[in-house]
Amino acid sequence: MTGMHMTDWDRDAALTTARILLEIKAVNFRPEEPYTFTSGWKSPVYIDCRRIIYFPRARSKICELAVEKIGRHIGYESIEAVAGGETAGIPFAAWIADRMSAPMAYVRKKPKGFGRDALIEGDVPEGKNTLLVEDLTTDGASKIQFCKALRDAGAICDHTFVVFYYGVFPGGFETLQKMNLTLHHLATWWDVLEACRERPYFSESALSEVRKFLENPVAWSKAHGGVGSAEEAAARKAALV
Repeated sequence: MTGMHMTDWDRDAALTTARILLEIKAVNFRPEEPYTFTSGWKSPVYIDCRRIIYFPRARSKICELAVEKIGRHIGYESIEAVAGGETAGIPFAAWIADRMSAPMAYVRKKPKGFGRDALIEGDVPEGKNTLLVEDLTTDGASKIQFCKALRDAGAICDHTFVVFYYGVFPGGFETLQKMNLTLHHLATWWDVLEACRERPYFSESALSEVRKFLENPVAWSKAHGGVGSAEEAAARKAALV
């Protein structure tokens, strides 16, 4: 899954992505006023990958790295269609599909229409090896929802790609693994911290607090009024459905 062997290329791609995200101010550190995710986790960090769409050179480089990563870790001819998750995944899926010369569809969060393709727009990639694309993932919940919709409609969906993977909250990796869905990503918070060593994007006190969070996100969340376990997060999400 996410524990694939990291090559020098992967490390370079991760740092390049992290530098771009920092440069376009897509990275937000707010330890004194933590963010609250839908699942109830509290976090001193937030990433806004939607900002990428505004910066042509940034998005071009990130999509270039994305396609190269997909080719290296999945295969250059293995993907037959690309599907974006509504809404943030749609532009990235379009750019990646264009570079791969692959058909593109997108998956809705809620049905519009009837039949098994009610959640799929474009066309149903029935029987095709389909790459699910989103901008980022925290605990993998939306990937599961979109993947199920694709599979129910007849697509083969074994891989998902995101620009950014939080890589800290428990439960997500195991859930994706149970669904036989392999997650591929360019950068994580650890890569952002590594990139911050090069330039003083944030104060040392903020960076120190972020390191504490990354080393023990569950305890950090609980200490700041958020949920303190994967079970609590799952229960909160279930209550919101």
